[in-house]
Amino acid sequence: MVHTVGGKPVAYTRCTTYVGCIEDTYNLSRWQMRMVATGLVDRPDLLLAASAHRDDKRALDNVCSDAMEAAKAHAAATTGTALHALAERVDVGIDVGAVPAAYVADLAAYTEATRPLKPVQIEQFTVLDALKIGGTPDRVVTYKGKRYIADIKTGTLDFGYLKIAAQLAAYARSRPYDVTTHERLEPHGAETDRGIIIHLPAGTGTCRLYWVDLLEGWNAVQVCRMIRERRAIPKRDLIAEFDAPPPDKVLTPLEPTHDVLADTIAGCTDAEAIRDLWRDNAAVWTDVLTALAKARIAALA
Repeated sequence: MVHTVGGKPVAYTRCTTYVGCIEDTYNLSRWQMRMVATGLVDRPDLLLAASAHRDDKRALDNVCSDAMEAAKAHAAATTGTALHALAERVDVGIDVGAVPAAYVADLAAYTEATRPLKPVQIEQFTVLDALKIGGTPDRVVTYKGKRYIADIKTGTLDFGYLKIAAQLAAYARSRPYDVTTHERLEPHGAETDRGIIIHLPAGTGTCRLYWVDLLEGWNAVQVCRMIRERRAIPKRDLIAEFDAPPPDKVLTPLEPTHDVLADTIAGCTDAEAIRDLWRDNAAVWTDVLTALAKARIAALA
């Protein structure tokens, strides 16, 4: 995709990848290990292959992948993708056609639960230029006169809620983007303080809506930014031979960058939110940000 200033295409990071560093993967990792063990039990040929290639990392990786497939570890993801596609057909008013009996109740529950929400955009790609993030929120919807980012989740919410909050917070501050013309489109106008999760657990015949705190989600995005920037620090700046002089470079805590603060100002929906932003970041505030804040307040008025 192309950065705002034009020129050569600039690589952006997928939103789910960018915020993934904040996710606690302990339970996911243990589930994956159980799936590999189950697949090896169900497929003796894979167990034999693992024994034959125990010193070949690539071969063992392939065996583990095949074992997870044998344990149907990816079945839930396939089901979730299908439900997303069917929910889109519901929202645009297209007949969903023949649906397996096990999921008819899911779509009925989705239709009823989302009745108060009116889709404005469906899977419109967006970019957050300040952090070079690209991603596709499931929906921008209107509810009681305001617009919100809404995301459909077909799995459990027990473990990934912080990542979800960060993901939706980034989407709420992103700009719709045309992947064909490389143009930024009109802002979607979604609120930046709250988003909506549409929880449609596959095969349960239920669908519930949840508010998501996007201010805390945005704080999580800043943590992700700092983690990613810290991970890019060269080894030579962190580690030195014991008998050698210590590195000259002294690492200091990171504050939100000017571009991030400017982008946040542009996404604020009321003057008080802008004042809160100034109070929280007074140490790094500049005259340029003050001018942007005044212009945004005037535009809101």
